Amino acid sequence: MKTSHPFTFAVLLKYTGIGIALVLFGAYVIFQARYIIRGPQLTLTNELPIVQNERQITLAGTAENITEITLNGREIVTDQDGHFREQIVLENGYNIVSITAHDRYGRARILTKEFVYTPLSLLTP
Repeated sequence: MKTSHPFTFAVLLKYTGIGIALVLFGAYVIFQARYIIRGPQLTLTNELPIVQNERQITLAGTAENITEITLNGREIVTDQDGHFREQIVLENGYNIVSITAHDRYGRARILTKEFVYTPLSLLTP
C-alpha cells in the first residue's frame, strides 16, 4: 500500500514561489516608501562662515520630499530639482536664519544658521 506525502515536489515548489513573490513585493513596497519614511530633507550647498563682513549673503541648498519651504517664516520656492537660492540682508550684530521644510504628512525639518554681521569699517582702524 502506497501512502501519499502531503509535501510533494510540486506543492513545495508552489509554496516556495509564493514565499519569494511575497518577499519581493514587500521589498518593493519598502523601497518605494523610502521617501515617505525619510521625511523632508534640507541641505545647504554653500557653508558660509559665521562672521560676515557683507550685509547681503546668499543661502543656497537643496530640499527633497517637501510641500512647503520657508526662510524666516517667508515662503520661498525651489526649482524642479529642489534647489533654492535666496538673498538675506543681515542686521548689525547677531542674526539667526531659519529654514523650515514641511512634507505632506505634517512633518517638519528645521535648519538654523547663526551669523554675526560686523561691517568692515568697524574692523579697520
